[in-house]
Order: sequence, then C-alpha cells, then structure tokens
Amino acid sequence: MADDLSVREGWNGWIDRVTAWLPARLRRGTAVVPVVRLAGVIGAVTPLRPGMTLAGLAKTLERAFSFKNAKAVALLINSPGGSPVQSRQIYLRIRQLAEEKKLPVLVFVEDVAASGGYMIACAGDEIFCDPSSILGSIGVVGGSFGLQEAIKKIGIERRLYTAGEHKAMLDPFLPENPDDVARLKAIQRDIHAIFIALVKGSRGARLKGADDELFTGEYWAGDKSVALGLADAIGDLRSTLRARYGKKVLTPVVAPSSGMLSGLLGRRQPGAAALALDTLAGLPDDVISALETRAIWAKFGF
Repeated sequence: MADDLSVREGWNGWIDRVTAWLPARLRRGTAVVPVVRLAGVIGAVTPLRPGMTLAGLAKTLERAFSFKNAKAVALLINSPGGSPVQSRQIYLRIRQLAEEKKLPVLVFVEDVAASGGYMIACAGDEIFCDPSSILGSIGVVGGSFGLQEAIKKIGIERRLYTAGEHKAMLDPFLPENPDDVARLKAIQRDIHAIFIALVKGSRGARLKGADDELFTGEYWAGDKSVALGLADAIGDLRSTLRARYGKKVLTPVVAPSSGMLSGLLGRRQPGAAALALDTLAGLPDDVISALETRAIWAKFGF
C-alpha cells in the first residue's frame, strides 16, 4: 500500500514538472478566455481599411472557440454598422460556434456598437459597455445624391440604356421617382423587421423600453443603454473577467492570420500592398467608399 502511494506521488510529481513547461493556457485548471476584436465598418471595403465580413472573420472565430480550457469567448466590439447581411451572418456564426462548443459569449463594447455593430453585439450572452459607449441605432438607412441639375449646368448629357422597367431605379443622375422611393422604403421596412426580431430574440425580457423608443434608430450612451436593456452592465474586459474567473485568467487575443504564407493562400485581406499592385481604374469608387465610411463614423461623433 505504501509502495503504491509512493508510486502515485512520484507519477504526479513527474506530471507537475512536465506541466510546468507547457504554455500557461494548456495547464490544467487555468482559466482561459480568448478575445476577438471586431472593429470597423461592416461589409464596406476600401483599399487601405478593409471592412468586417464573415469571410474575413470565420477562421478567427473558429480559432477562438477552439481554445483548450476556454471558459468563455470575449468579443471586443467597436463598429458603427454597415452591411445588414454581413452583420447578421457574423452574428449567426458566433451563435453557432457558441452552441457547438457550449461556451458563453461575453461582449464588451468600446466606443460604439451601433446598427450592424449592435446586431453583432447581440450574439453575446451578456453585453458590457463603458459609460461613454454608444449603443443602439436599430434601424435601416440608405442615401444617394440628386445630380441631374448639376450635369445640366456643366453640359453633360446622361445616356442610360436598360432592359427592365426598374433597372435604373434611384439613379442619381435622373429625377427622383416617387414609385422608386416607395419600393426602397418597403425593402427597408422588411430589413428593419428582421433586425428588430433578432434583437428581441437575443435580449428577450431584458429589454425595458417600448418598441417606439428602442427601434426608431435612436442611440444612447452606456448607462441609458443598460437601463433600456440593450446592455447588461457597465464593465471593462479585464476587470470583469478577473472578477468572474480569477486574477490569473488568461485572455489571449485571437487575430486574423497574417504574413507571407497567409497572403499566398488567399486569406490576407487587401491593404496598402494590394493597392500598389492594382490599377487606378477603381479609384473614384474607392474615394467615395472612404467618404461614406468616414460619414458613418462621424454620425456617432468619431
């Protein structure tokens, strides 16, 4: 009996010595909460600042949910919104992974989680924010310009050829057609209804405001967002995770792959190097896209 006890103690000691050489996140009993930062406009892509898309984030999210000893996955969100399609697809992928891996998702809002950014935040089981964070903007927006008078003044004749009665709908160089506007607003109402259903399905009874307050496209600072049930509490990532999982909790940041190999494999997002290799044919569109991106952030004071 004494010999058996001695063998077990020796074996455990050997395991402890081997374990000491392992990275901290692989040691037994170590709490790990991988962190993924989701920042920027969703879906909009400019040459120097690629936007968030599911294609660009899928691998990063999968890596975060595959960590050994993970107790949860934390998302740092800083986004004014963008594409409703990409926002919802990112939301769905996060929820799918959370259910597959049986891991809670904790969302921490930085400057802003508005419109599509808030849609992604709703993928969290809990949402935390700073008192000065901005949340909400649960609505749909679209815009254009009316340039038909401008081209008249500078002597430009608009020539447009289409097959299909509504193919040139909302063309900025043609006078505005009320029927086209009505069609656009009908589509916006459909998308808005999808957004509202997602928020209600995610937040449930935690929502405290009336529909005609929460879903008008308005947005609020952190404390008011908590009072309305759009967020659960005021809190930062480090303090919240240490209070919940202990002072030794590890929070490795999971970033997209980078470097030459990932670029050769096609996983690298476009940046300055890609711009240098491309022609300048798309530069006007890129400038407009950059201005639109700036305008989206400016709406929230950033």
